[in-house]
Amino acid sequence: MNVGRIWAVASNGFREVIRDRILYLIGFFALLLIIAMRLLPEVATTTSDKIVIDFGLAAIEILGVIVAVFVGTGLINKEIEKRTVLVLIAKPLSHSEFILGKHLGLSGVLGVLIFAMAVTYLFLLSFGRIDYPLPSILVSNLFLFLELCLITAVALVFGVFTSSLLATMLSFGVYLMGNLSRDLVELGNLSQNSSIQAMTEGLYLVLPDLSRLNLKNEAVYSILPSPMTLLSNGVYALFYTTILLAIAILLFSRRQF
Repeated sequence: MNVGRIWAVASNGFREVIRDRILYLIGFFALLLIIAMRLLPEVATTTSDKIVIDFGLAAIEILGVIVAVFVGTGLINKEIEKRTVLVLIAKPLSHSEFILGKHLGLSGVLGVLIFAMAVTYLFLLSFGRIDYPLPSILVSNLFLFLELCLITAVALVFGVFTSSLLATMLSFGVYLMGNLSRDLVELGNLSQNSSIQAMTEGLYLVLPDLSRLNLKNEAVYSILPSPMTLLSNGVYALFYTTILLAIAILLFSRRQF
């Protein structure tokens, strides 16, 4: 595996996504937050600051997930439809280098996007004289980046063997189910049915537990988990992303073009 070739694929993918005007989302996010800061105090006078902080973090996550899913599922299919994948694979570029480069490139775009939206978010909060827990917000955005890297890997897995539309639907399904996986286990336990319990526990083991990476609520009230819990959750995200990328490489290497 050649790091230089991975970096070449990643940098080309990064520039390609940036050229698609993906950074316009930053302006859209700023507009959303400005509107929320004007309207929410009219609705909730006592808790408006907390609602604005929560709204901003939620907006960053939703926009990031949209980019990770829609762009991630099309990364491979776009190359296949253009037939450029035949040229790339014919060169001394392995399947693993191609997949890792694509993931790294989109992860870089997501990192820039989250950073830019976070800076805009903090600037607008400061401009609006809203007190906010800076360390908690920064940690929350860091774990959001890890979550989006994982979702990008999910999108790549589905994107290498099915159409972009179906891959998009499946990726959003994994995102939603991953955030509800713990609730599914609780629901299975409440049912007191062994079959349902086994099914929900199986889903919990297979699906990523994205609630471990979703720290929005904790960030708003500055009650983050302990450093050891944060470390274990970060390692969990990296491990799960690595497994997904390995699956994507395996599926891509077996695909006939």
